[in-house]
Amino acid sequence: MESHNLPTEDLKTYGIINEDLTFSTKLSPDDVQKFLLGYKIVADNDRNRATFQLTDNNTQLKVIFLERDKSLAEILEQSKEKVQYTDIIDLSKSTDQWNIEKKAFIFDKEIGKTVEFDFIKNATELTAIIADQKDWQELSRYKGELQNLKNYLYDKLDQYPEIAKEIANDLNIVSREIDSVNSISNKQIAKSDDSKIQLNVNDTNRYKYTNRMRENEEQQREEKRKVRR
Repeated sequence: MESHNLPTEDLKTYGIINEDLTFSTKLSPDDVQKFLLGYKIVADNDRNRATFQLTDNNTQLKVIFLERDKSLAEILEQSKEKVQYTDIIDLSKSTDQWNIEKKAFIFDKEIGKTVEFDFIKNATELTAIIADQKDWQELSRYKGELQNLKNYLYDKLDQYPEIAKEIANDLNIVSREIDSVNSISNKQIAKSDDSKIQLNVNDTNRYKYTNRMRENEEQQREEKRKVRR
């Protein structure tokens, strides 16, 4: 990517560069370098999110405004207790366009921060992290969110035939994760049933009680045979 001929007026408008053409101090040198290489800058404020990306050899600035169904502060706070799921709407698109992204926010205790995961881009990793929590109620919540996304994508499949291939690919990803969740749930049920069976076999009192019942039944049958003689 080229770093000259930047769209300076647009960059000034959004506070990415200053009047003296230096980059905002809110951006680290690494942020600036990545931005010049085509990476997005993401800015969050309450329910709103804006993304900025240089295109056309750094001569154009692509700006997308997004809106969450929850405020970021609420998401970050509640994520400390349990996983937070949110839909993000692309405000640059009309309501009859494909404009929804689904995200999960999970608090990582090791680093002490909430991490954002995309249901499509981070699908396999997200399923593994939630399954690793071994919280089957949370796994059920996650499956419900996956199913909602699947239904949404199905609706859009016929609506946007020009991007049907991309939507079908996302559908396959979501369907695969639903299958993974079902497999994990079934294994847990089977494991739970095996534990119950094992408990019954190892229950000494139950075993002795059953043996006594059998001894009594045999004794009664023997006495009946003697009476018949």
